[in-house]
Amino acid sequence: MTNHWIDIRNADVILAMGGNPAENHPISMKWVLWAMERGAKLISADPRFTRTSARADVYAPLRSGTDIAFLGGMINYIIRNNLYFKEYLSRYTNAPFLVNPAFRGPTDLDGIFSGYDGKKRKYDKKSWAFQKGAKGIPKTDYTLNNPNCVFQLLKKHYSRYTVEMVSSVTGTPEDKLREVYRLYASTGKPDKAGTVMYAMGWTQHTVGTQNIRAMTIIQFLLGNMGIAGGGVNALRGESNVQGSTDHGILFHILPGYLPVPKASLTDLKTYIEKTTPKANDPKSVNWWKNKGKYITSYLKAVYGDNATKKNDFGYAWLPKLDDGMNMSWLMLFDAMFKGQFEGFFAWGQNPACSGSNAGKVRKAMEKLKWMVNVNLFDNETGSFWRGPGVNPKDVQTEVFELPCCSSVEKEGSITNSGRVAQWRYKAVDPVGESKSDSDIMNELYFRVKRLYEQEGGKYPDPILNLTWDYGEKGADGKVKEVDTHLVAREINGYYHADVYDKKKGKLLGRKGELCKTFGHLQADGSTSAGNWLYTQSYIQKGAKTINMMARRSTKDPTGLGLYPEWAWAWPVNRRILYNRASVDVNGKAWNPKKAVIRWNAATGKWTGDVPDGGAPPLNQAKGTLPFIMKPDGVGSVFGPGRADGPFPEHYEPLECPVQENPMSKKHRINPTVKLFFDVKGPHDEPVKEGGLAEDTFLTCDVRYPYVATTYRVSEHWQTGVLTRHQPWLLEMVPQQFVEMSHELAAEKEIRNGDPVTVSSARGKVLAYAMVTSRFRPFKVAASTVHQVGLPWCFGWQYPEKGDQGDSSNLLTPTIGDANTMIPETKAFMVNVEKA
Repeated sequence: MTNHWIDIRNADVILAMGGNPAENHPISMKWVLWAMERGAKLISADPRFTRTSARADVYAPLRSGTDIAFLGGMINYIIRNNLYFKEYLSRYTNAPFLVNPAFRGPTDLDGIFSGYDGKKRKYDKKSWAFQKGAKGIPKTDYTLNNPNCVFQLLKKHYSRYTVEMVSSVTGTPEDKLREVYRLYASTGKPDKAGTVMYAMGWTQHTVGTQNIRAMTIIQFLLGNMGIAGGGVNALRGESNVQGSTDHGILFHILPGYLPVPKASLTDLKTYIEKTTPKANDPKSVNWWKNKGKYITSYLKAVYGDNATKKNDFGYAWLPKLDDGMNMSWLMLFDAMFKGQFEGFFAWGQNPACSGSNAGKVRKAMEKLKWMVNVNLFDNETGSFWRGPGVNPKDVQTEVFELPCCSSVEKEGSITNSGRVAQWRYKAVDPVGESKSDSDIMNELYFRVKRLYEQEGGKYPDPILNLTWDYGEKGADGKVKEVDTHLVAREINGYYHADVYDKKKGKLLGRKGELCKTFGHLQADGSTSAGNWLYTQSYIQKGAKTINMMARRSTKDPTGLGLYPEWAWAWPVNRRILYNRASVDVNGKAWNPKKAVIRWNAATGKWTGDVPDGGAPPLNQAKGTLPFIMKPDGVGSVFGPGRADGPFPEHYEPLECPVQENPMSKKHRINPTVKLFFDVKGPHDEPVKEGGLAEDTFLTCDVRYPYVATTYRVSEHWQTGVLTRHQPWLLEMVPQQFVEMSHELAAEKEIRNGDPVTVSSARGKVLAYAMVTSRFRPFKVAASTVHQVGLPWCFGWQYPEKGDQGDSSNLLTPTIGDANTMIPETKAFMVNVEKA
């Protein structure tokens, strides 16, 4: 989230799209209802009429996979009706930047941008570059009239997204589109705020990144970024998803969103030079210029005294990715399916049910020699070898189960969607032989280390040089039990020498003390930080250490719900990111009644939330631009870094009910997505090198005529491993079901409660029909399109009665977003028949 949960109460208009907060994030609805009690309006845009829709002032149905068309229509509406916040847009975004005159967009090129190479399925982005002045700063036109400026290109791009066109693509009635657009666009005034709450309904598409980009553009147009009640707010699906991402759970990032080194970056100096963005505008803070300090401090945290300037602070010991290597979810299981892995740790997950094209995932695990399943309960992953249609005698994989304790049986922090890191205390001791994740890792580390010490092995240095001072050690040198507080302190970081302000000569911190702020981190090895973003989360005042994440004060000096002494938020306890955009160039709040920060001219300081840097307002001599993490200092309406285009463009999902993309006849799906396999194969078996041309994919397979999507229910969590074992929850939602409209049920002669088979090109699932008014047929391109929906919280392993159904991900395809590779599980095609 750019903002935070409580801040939702400050919004005047709330758009719930790509998510269903009332059912899947029910506590968040407290703040939505709080806002509505004070006059705010709620919009629900969803293929299904949900409990969120039931509380909404406006409900707009739309076909799954058409969000960019829906949002693109709003962009067009805002521009055409002159409803954008021009002062904000022209000063705080790249809307006035001039783009290369050679740039062309889908309006000119029937669905693609200039520079496209069809054979490589990739863009040459030279024509997407900004025009630069003599000092290397982008040229601008603050009137926004130059035909090559971003704003005019945006206007041209979305001119095709008329209400009529959008309605024909999305199936949303025209009157509903106008109502939504009119209401949300009303927030484009200094004294109004609009916010969006989204979840996997936006991200799990082949255009997932661009779905969010489209909404970001709307927020820039309306001036809704950085303000109270604004922002673009992701509803994380678990209380620590944000924290796990912050700490490097994804293959391409280290903790603190530092990029994982590539093999070609052979030393630390090269890594820093090649990955640190440059900025020529003196008004740009370009905070990532400090990357050298953060990566060096990270290396010191990982390798401690073994990391020295002489050995490049241990940079050579860090794992490297081969250039061009992608090790995201789909790629991992594709490689596993091809027999390229011997072993696999399934840690706190259940890919046999959660993975897209779960049948392929289960087949892939049969190719392993061994697998370790770390979980509270056995699950479909741990027992894949005895699953439906599997003969255990044919499976070579040896499976080890390591029982892990639950969150209430261990101590540590979680970081929620709003970036608030909160400390949780242990309530009870672990059951039986189960251990915490940290203690399991502790056992593994010391056993692997001992093997290297006793037997040697290939390149032992990364293991033998690690620091592991997380608790009392026994006579054998092994940590007896991990002290999570020591881990938290290492993440915060230490001074490894007395550190001084190089300009003022002031002592910043003494050797051995906990680091006070990431502003003190150094690139010379004198500081450490396991994650620079969390420096300040565990501090020291004299001899006293203070766990900032454990604070529980309910003081709210601004009255905006910032609660600055409740726990701690990264970075530096800032509650609303880019909050300097909440004031004009002179430091005056756009909305004085909901001022996030205020400039005090008398003291020369900001008050309120922790500002994005202490520099004065933009119009002053030392003033800086508000978007400090961007090299150019402004928000990106035009995004030349994306793989699939600088503006979001509507493309159909891989599987869709239309023969052609209504927006562009030649390009039905995203032209830059990786095409894995022949969709006709039962497990997407690989085809010849180079993949398939787009036109060889089935566009409308008559065997699978209905759009399908997946979602959660309140009663179950994730794939149900935790909740299906609780009898009271299983009783509430005991079996896999499929929701369908009364109209579709009548066509298929299916009654409510009938057992049915839902099938796709990849597999089939037993489900029970839920005939409901929550789904209605869509009118798409003059044709009737039906959509159905299934939860993804079931699996065969528990209970083993056999009539509860299996994972809905047995139906979903192997295809992912062009930028992140997140699987497309929210829009695919199925058939439904009586069982």
